[in-house]
Amino acid sequence: MTKIKNASLFYGCLFAMLAVCLGAFGAHGLKNLISADYIIIYQKGVDYQFYHAFALIGLGLWSANNPFSQKWVKFAHRCFIAGILCFSGSLYLLACREVLGIANFTSFIGPVTPIGGLLFIAGWFCWLLSVRYEAKTNTAKGENQ
Repeated sequence: MTKIKNASLFYGCLFAMLAVCLGAFGAHGLKNLISADYIIIYQKGVDYQFYHAFALIGLGLWSANNPFSQKWVKFAHRCFIAGILCFSGSLYLLACREVLGIANFTSFIGPVTPIGGLLFIAGWFCWLLSVRYEAKTNTAKGENQ
């Protein structure tokens, strides 16, 4: 239980910190290098990275107090991390493709974004199952009356 709690808190804080850095870089370092449309794409990656960094922190706090649903917590943890890497990572690459010289790889990078979105949805669904499982377990023990 402590391992997944610590991992979720660690990665949540790490991804939140990186989102601040990437957001600042996008607002100040990229504004003269990429178009306004690409800045919007880049910012969408930062936003979703923030949302799911906070989700990881919340998941870590949830798992500390709800020991019976750890299987679903682990799945949610993995889905959120993979979702950040796929969804936000692909948006960063797509927005900066001209600067990075990877414009030819757009056909490969583009389909990764919706996969990341599906991973986010799967992470939230796993957390939902964790909450449901925990509620059933507590009801069976007579704790939620």
